[in-house]
Amino acid sequence: MIEIKNLRKNYGNLQAVIDLNLRIEQGEIFGLLGPNGAGKTTTLRMLTMLTRPSGGEAFIAGHEVQREIDRVRRTIGVVPQHMNLDQELTARENLELHGRLYKIPAAERRSRIEKLLSFVALSDRADELVSRYSGGMKRRLMIARALLHKPRVLFLDEPTVGLDPQTRRRMWELVRRMNQDGVTVLLTTHYIEEAEALCHRVGIMDRGRLIALGTPAELKERVGRFAVEVFDGEQVTAKFYGTREEALASAARVGDGVTVRETSLEDVFVQLTGRKVRD
Repeated sequence: MIEIKNLRKNYGNLQAVIDLNLRIEQGEIFGLLGPNGAGKTTTLRMLTMLTRPSGGEAFIAGHEVQREIDRVRRTIGVVPQHMNLDQELTARENLELHGRLYKIPAAERRSRIEKLLSFVALSDRADELVSRYSGGMKRRLMIARALLHKPRVLFLDEPTVGLDPQTRRRMWELVRRMNQDGVTVLLTTHYIEEAEALCHRVGIMDRGRLIALGTPAELKERVGRFAVEVFDGEQVTAKFYGTREEALASAARVGDGVTVRETSLEDVFVQLTGRKVRD
Protein backbone atom coordinates (compact mmCIF):
# COMPACT_ATOMS: atom_id res chain seq x y z
CA MET A 1 0.00 0.00 0.00
CA ILE A 2 2.94 2.34 0.72
CA GLU A 3 6.33 1.97 -0.95
CA ILE A 4 9.22 4.30 -0.18
CA LYS A 5 12.45 4.23 -2.19
CA ASN A 6 15.59 6.10 -1.11
CA LEU A 7 13.49 8.98 0.24
CA ARG A 8 15.46 11.85 1.72
CA LYS A 9 14.94 15.39 2.91
CA ASN A 10 17.61 18.02 3.53
CA TYR A 11 17.22 21.44 5.11
CA GLY A 12 20.47 23.09 4.11
CA ASN A 13 23.20 21.03 5.74
CA LEU A 14 20.70 19.24 8.00
CA GLN A 15 19.75 15.76 6.79
CA ALA A 16 16.28 15.25 8.27
CA VAL A 17 15.54 11.95 6.47
CA ILE A 18 18.33 9.86 4.97
CA ASP A 19 17.74 7.27 2.22
CA LEU A 20 14.56 5.80 3.68
CA ASN A 21 13.40 2.51 2.12
CA LEU A 22 10.19 0.95 3.40
CA ARG A 23 7.17 -1.11 2.31
CA ILE A 24 3.90 -1.05 4.25
CA GLU A 25 1.33 -3.68 3.33
CA GLN A 26 -2.40 -3.19 2.91
CA GLY A 27 -4.23 -3.57 6.22
CA GLU A 28 -1.22 -2.92 8.45
CA ILE A 29 -0.98 -0.62 11.41
CA PHE A 30 2.61 0.53 11.02
CA GLY A 31 4.38 2.73 13.54
CA LEU A 32 7.38 5.00 13.13
CA LEU A 33 8.93 5.18 16.59
CA GLY A 34 11.62 7.56 17.69
CA PRO A 35 12.41 10.73 19.67
CA ASN A 36 11.61 14.24 18.57
CA GLY A 37 13.88 15.17 15.68
CA ALA A 38 14.25 11.58 14.44
CA GLY A 39 12.63 12.35 11.09
CA LYS A 40 9.19 10.83 11.70
CA THR A 41 7.08 13.93 11.04
CA THR A 42 9.23 14.94 8.08
CA THR A 43 8.60 11.52 6.55
CA LEU A 44 4.84 11.95 6.98
CA ARG A 45 4.98 15.45 5.53
CA MET A 46 6.65 14.09 2.41
CA LEU A 47 4.14 11.25 2.08
CA THR A 48 1.22 13.67 2.47
CA MET A 49 2.64 16.18 -0.02
CA LEU A 50 3.22 18.95 2.52
CA THR A 51 6.99 18.86 1.94
CA ARG A 52 8.83 18.06 -1.29
CA PRO A 53 11.51 15.37 -0.95
CA SER A 54 15.10 16.24 -1.71
CA GLY A 55 15.37 12.90 -3.47
CA GLY A 56 13.85 9.46 -3.84
CA GLU A 57 10.29 8.35 -4.53
CA ALA A 58 7.18 7.35 -2.61
CA PHE A 59 4.09 5.51 -3.85
CA ILE A 60 0.70 5.18 -2.17
CA ALA A 61 -1.68 2.59 -3.65
CA GLY A 62 0.54 2.63 -6.72
CA HIS A 63 0.43 6.43 -7.19
CA GLU A 64 3.63 8.48 -6.96
CA VAL A 65 3.09 11.23 -4.43
CA GLN A 66 4.77 14.02 -6.40
CA ARG A 67 3.41 13.16 -9.85
CA GLU A 68 -0.14 12.03 -9.04
CA ILE A 69 -1.13 14.48 -6.36
CA ASP A 70 -4.90 14.44 -6.94
CA ARG A 71 -5.11 10.63 -6.87
CA VAL A 72 -2.97 10.42 -3.75
CA ARG A 73 -5.01 13.13 -2.03
CA ARG A 74 -8.20 11.12 -2.51
CA THR A 75 -6.51 7.94 -1.29
CA ILE A 76 -5.25 9.28 2.03
CA GLY A 77 -6.59 10.84 5.20
CA VAL A 78 -4.36 12.89 7.47
CA VAL A 79 -4.56 13.68 11.18
CA PRO A 80 -1.72 16.13 11.89
CA GLN A 81 -0.02 16.54 15.24
CA HIS A 82 -1.29 20.09 15.69
CA MET A 83 -4.98 20.93 15.88
CA ASN A 84 -6.26 22.50 12.65
CA LEU A 85 -10.02 22.46 13.15
CA ASP A 86 -12.09 25.61 12.69
CA GLN A 87 -12.72 26.55 16.31
CA GLU A 88 -15.66 28.83 15.47
CA LEU A 89 -17.61 26.09 13.70
CA THR A 90 -19.45 23.17 15.24
CA ALA A 91 -18.24 19.60 14.80
CA ARG A 92 -20.97 18.99 12.23
CA GLU A 93 -20.03 22.16 10.34
CA ASN A 94 -16.35 21.17 10.27
CA LEU A 95 -17.30 17.85 8.72
CA GLU A 96 -19.73 19.48 6.31
CA LEU A 97 -17.01 21.83 5.07
CA HIS A 98 -14.59 18.96 4.57
CA GLY A 99 -17.21 16.95 2.67
CA ARG A 100 -17.92 19.87 0.35
CA LEU A 101 -14.21 20.35 -0.34
CA TYR A 102 -14.04 16.72 -1.44
CA LYS A 103 -17.25 17.15 -3.48
CA ILE A 104 -19.06 14.34 -1.70
CA PRO A 105 -22.73 14.34 -2.86
CA ALA A 106 -25.10 15.90 -0.33
CA ALA A 107 -27.07 12.80 0.66
CA GLU A 108 -23.96 10.67 1.02
CA ARG A 109 -22.21 13.48 2.88
CA ARG A 110 -24.98 13.79 5.46
CA SER A 111 -25.11 10.03 5.96
CA ARG A 112 -21.35 9.76 6.36
CA ILE A 113 -21.25 12.66 8.82
CA GLU A 114 -23.85 11.06 11.08
CA LYS A 115 -22.10 7.68 11.00
CA LEU A 116 -18.71 9.17 11.77
CA LEU A 117 -20.03 11.35 14.59
CA SER A 118 -21.39 8.16 16.12
CA PHE A 119 -18.15 6.29 15.42
CA VAL A 120 -16.10 8.84 17.39
CA ALA A 121 -18.77 9.23 20.08
CA LEU A 122 -19.56 12.89 19.37
CA SER A 123 -23.17 12.68 18.21
CA ASP A 124 -24.50 14.30 21.38
CA ARG A 125 -22.03 17.21 21.06
CA ALA A 126 -22.12 17.60 17.28
CA ASP A 127 -23.72 21.06 17.28
CA GLU A 128 -21.43 22.65 19.86
CA LEU A 129 -18.59 24.94 18.87
CA VAL A 130 -15.29 23.10 18.62
CA SER A 131 -13.70 25.79 20.81
CA ARG A 132 -15.60 24.23 23.74
CA TYR A 133 -14.21 20.74 23.13
CA SER A 134 -11.57 19.01 25.21
CA GLY A 135 -8.31 17.94 23.59
CA GLY A 136 -9.49 14.35 23.29
CA MET A 137 -12.76 15.38 21.65
CA LYS A 138 -10.87 17.49 19.12
CA ARG A 139 -8.61 14.56 18.28
CA ARG A 140 -11.62 12.32 17.71
CA LEU A 141 -13.22 14.93 15.48
CA MET A 142 -10.01 15.20 13.45
CA ILE A 143 -10.11 11.43 12.90
CA ALA A 144 -13.76 11.65 11.79
CA ARG A 145 -12.86 14.42 9.36
CA ALA A 146 -9.94 12.43 7.95
CA LEU A 147 -12.21 9.42 7.34
CA LEU A 148 -15.08 11.32 5.72
CA HIS A 149 -13.97 10.79 2.11
CA LYS A 150 -13.27 7.07 2.73
CA PRO A 151 -9.47 7.02 2.45
CA ARG A 152 -7.63 3.74 2.04
CA VAL A 153 -4.63 4.99 4.03
CA LEU A 154 -4.70 7.07 7.21
CA PHE A 155 -1.69 9.01 8.49
CA LEU A 156 -1.61 9.86 12.19
CA ASP A 157 1.17 12.14 13.43
CA GLU A 158 1.62 11.74 17.20
CA PRO A 159 -2.14 11.13 17.55
CA THR A 160 -2.26 11.01 21.35
CA VAL A 161 0.36 13.59 22.32
CA GLY A 162 -0.80 15.59 25.35
CA LEU A 163 -3.77 13.34 26.10
CA ASP A 164 -4.38 11.71 29.47
CA PRO A 165 -3.92 7.91 29.70
CA GLN A 166 -7.65 7.12 29.64
CA THR A 167 -8.27 9.26 26.54
CA ARG A 168 -5.15 7.81 24.89
CA ARG A 169 -6.52 4.29 25.23
CA ARG A 170 -9.84 5.41 23.81
CA MET A 171 -7.95 6.71 20.78
CA TRP A 172 -6.18 3.38 20.45
CA GLU A 173 -9.52 1.64 20.25
CA LEU A 174 -10.62 3.99 17.47
CA VAL A 175 -7.45 3.19 15.52
CA ARG A 176 -8.06 -0.55 15.91
CA ARG A 177 -11.65 -0.20 14.72
CA MET A 178 -10.59 1.81 11.66
CA ASN A 179 -8.03 -0.84 10.82
CA GLN A 180 -10.62 -3.60 11.19
CA ASP A 181 -12.70 -1.73 8.62
CA GLY A 182 -9.86 -2.06 6.12
CA VAL A 183 -7.91 1.18 6.56
CA THR A 184 -4.12 0.95 6.41
CA VAL A 185 -2.64 3.10 9.18
CA LEU A 186 0.76 4.75 9.41
CA LEU A 187 1.35 6.54 12.70
CA THR A 188 4.28 8.28 14.31
CA THR A 189 4.82 8.15 18.04
CA HIS A 190 7.42 8.46 20.77
CA TYR A 191 5.17 6.60 23.23
CA ILE A 192 6.63 3.10 23.63
CA GLU A 193 3.40 1.65 24.98
CA GLU A 194 1.47 3.05 22.02
CA ALA A 195 3.69 1.33 19.47
CA GLU A 196 3.54 -1.96 21.37
CA ALA A 197 -0.23 -1.81 21.84
CA LEU A 198 -1.23 -0.87 18.30
CA CYS A 199 1.33 -1.70 15.67
CA HIS A 200 1.67 -4.86 13.63
CA ARG A 201 5.17 -3.68 12.68
CA VAL A 202 7.41 -0.88 13.88
CA GLY A 203 10.20 1.07 12.24
CA ILE A 204 12.61 2.74 14.66
CA MET A 205 14.06 6.03 13.42
CA ASP A 206 16.99 7.94 14.84
CA ARG A 207 18.70 11.03 13.40
CA GLY A 208 16.96 10.66 10.07
CA ARG A 209 17.71 6.98 9.51
CA LEU A 210 15.60 3.85 9.82
CA ILE A 211 17.72 1.76 12.18
CA ALA A 212 15.43 -1.20 12.90
CA LEU A 213 12.32 -2.77 11.40
CA GLY A 214 10.04 -5.63 12.46
CA THR A 215 7.18 -6.67 14.67
CA PRO A 216 7.46 -5.57 18.30
CA ALA A 217 8.22 -9.18 19.24
CA GLU A 218 10.93 -9.51 16.57
CA LEU A 219 12.63 -6.32 17.65
CA LYS A 220 12.66 -7.38 21.29
CA GLU A 221 14.08 -10.77 20.31
CA ARG A 222 17.09 -8.93 18.90
CA VAL A 223 18.24 -7.91 22.37
CA GLY A 224 16.62 -10.69 24.42
CA ARG A 225 13.08 -11.18 25.67
CA PHE A 226 13.85 -10.63 29.37
CA ALA A 227 15.82 -7.93 31.15
CA VAL A 228 17.64 -8.21 34.47
CA GLU A 229 18.08 -4.77 36.04
CA VAL A 230 20.60 -4.30 38.81
CA PHE A 231 20.57 -1.22 41.05
CA ASP A 232 23.93 -0.59 42.71
CA GLY A 233 22.90 2.47 44.73
CA GLU A 234 23.82 4.97 42.02
CA GLN A 235 22.57 3.67 38.72
CA VAL A 236 20.59 0.89 37.08
CA THR A 237 22.26 -1.43 34.60
CA ALA A 238 20.47 -4.03 32.49
CA LYS A 239 21.44 -7.31 30.89
CA PHE A 240 19.20 -9.21 28.48
CA TYR A 241 18.43 -12.90 28.12
CA GLY A 242 16.53 -15.02 25.66
CA THR A 243 14.45 -16.91 28.23
CA ARG A 244 12.89 -16.20 31.62
CA GLU A 245 14.84 -19.10 33.11
CA GLU A 246 18.17 -17.58 32.06
CA ALA A 247 17.11 -14.20 33.45
CA LEU A 248 16.00 -15.69 36.79
CA ALA A 249 19.24 -17.64 37.10
CA SER A 250 21.25 -14.47 36.51
CA ALA A 251 19.16 -12.55 39.05
CA ALA A 252 19.68 -15.28 41.66
CA ARG A 253 23.45 -14.97 41.30
CA VAL A 254 23.29 -11.22 41.95
CA GLY A 255 21.00 -11.30 44.97
CA ASP A 256 19.39 -8.10 46.26
CA GLY A 257 18.52 -5.01 44.23
CA VAL A 258 17.51 -6.96 41.14
CA THR A 259 14.42 -6.71 38.95
CA VAL A 260 13.43 -9.18 36.23
CA ARG A 261 11.02 -7.92 33.59
CA GLU A 262 10.08 -8.37 29.96
CA THR A 263 12.04 -6.36 27.40
CA SER A 264 10.37 -3.27 25.89
CA LEU A 265 10.88 -1.37 22.65
CA GLU A 266 12.55 1.30 24.78
CA ASP A 267 15.24 -1.28 25.60
CA VAL A 268 15.68 -2.00 21.90
CA PHE A 269 16.13 1.69 21.16
CA VAL A 270 18.62 2.17 24.00
CA GLN A 271 20.67 -0.83 22.87
CA LEU A 272 20.75 0.46 19.28
CA THR A 273 21.46 4.12 20.03
CA GLY A 274 22.70 4.43 23.61
CA ARG A 275 19.91 6.86 24.53
CA LYS A 276 16.21 6.85 25.37
CA VAL A 277 13.34 7.52 22.96
CA ARG A 278 12.18 10.51 25.00
CA ASP A 279 15.58 12.14 25.44
